[in-house]
Amino acid sequence: MRYLLVLWLLVLSTIAFLDRTNISIAGVEIGKEFGVDNTHLGWVFSAFLVGYASFQLPGGVLLRRFGPRRVLTFFVLLWGVFTILTALVPPGMRGSLWMLILVRIALGASSSVMYPSANQFIERWFPTHERGKANGIVFAGVGLGSALAGPLITAIILLYGWHDAFWFCAAAGTLAAAVWFVVARDAPEQHPWISNEELATIASGRGDGGRKRSVGGTTPASVPWMRIFASKEVLALMTSYFTFGYIGWIFFSWFYIYLAQVRGLSLKTSAVYSVFPFVAMTVGSLAGGVASDWLARAWSARVGRCYLPAFALLMTAILLLVGSRAQSAVSATAVLACGAGSLYLSQSCFWSVTADFAGEFSGVVSSTVNMSCQVGAAVTASLTPLLAAWFGWEASFLAATLLALLGATAWMVVNPRARLG
Repeated sequence: MRYLLVLWLLVLSTIAFLDRTNISIAGVEIGKEFGVDNTHLGWVFSAFLVGYASFQLPGGVLLRRFGPRRVLTFFVLLWGVFTILTALVPPGMRGSLWMLILVRIALGASSSVMYPSANQFIERWFPTHERGKANGIVFAGVGLGSALAGPLITAIILLYGWHDAFWFCAAAGTLAAAVWFVVARDAPEQHPWISNEELATIASGRGDGGRKRSVGGTTPASVPWMRIFASKEVLALMTSYFTFGYIGWIFFSWFYIYLAQVRGLSLKTSAVYSVFPFVAMTVGSLAGGVASDWLARAWSARVGRCYLPAFALLMTAILLLVGSRAQSAVSATAVLACGAGSLYLSQSCFWSVTADFAGEFSGVVSSTVNMSCQVGAAVTASLTPLLAAWFGWEASFLAATLLALLGATAWMVVNPRARLG
């Protein structure tokens, strides 16, 4: 049962990234319609991330109070509303750019609970030795949704226009939210379809000694904010995840436009080439989750949960540097796609370590760590085109390379055996 539910979280994760990357695919058309250049378009991209980062802590508190089933259902429906409103902003009205920015901030805020919800769900539903794989499945939706966005959103834009593409994304999210509300429960003890054998497996491997915990709808224990922000593990994870977000959002917000404007590819060709980094992310996320669990069992938690992501970020730095200097569009896309895949080898480790460390506070702590990722993403969405305009695109990728090295170093500080309690 737990893997069926985590597969539906994969569906929701896929739709989440379809909803957040559709604007980069439609960016060229939106820029023409609203009469804005890449710098102002970067403001629109950053607006989503500002809202996303700002609502991480409030979202974590809501998760702690109401549980991932109700919170995720409500906010998926809400982000569908703001996806539609993005398409309804009239470009001819006075202040239309600022209206679009406000809508994207609201969309970011409503999308912010997706992965903290998934992590709180995984902490309750999965034994510790399966959490890397479970998180790898969920985060495969990041690459899958982004990979689908290129050809799917481009096809809808070419056939019907960019506005209809956003209506399609909203409809998909609404359907997925309804299914989640029907089939999901906050804890396995609450689910009528789970077998006694599976329940015993989960309870014995959860690492909480069988203690009962408050779930959505009951009064939870107070959040130990001082211990959270004083933890070197949390601070190191936030540092590394900031760099992760910065690098990842070069691909999510600018790679399609980079191929079209810098590498000189057509709209259709850019849509095809832009898929490859996201396919690599999907493979990297799945492989990283499985590898993390295997290495943690076969060697040690430090090897599986810390050395693996450090190595992945080091390889990312090398591949970004080489790929940005490649002469042809084909070789640049191939090497940079490998860099994106290497980056996502580390993804599940951030969330598995957080779930193990935080226990019943996993929703709050993962929101805190994820906030730093979204700040990094917001920075790159606006800073990348500025660096490219001032110094060239190689400088933009060089900045990402240096941050990848910082992110790898931060993992050396993390103790995977540390616990918040």
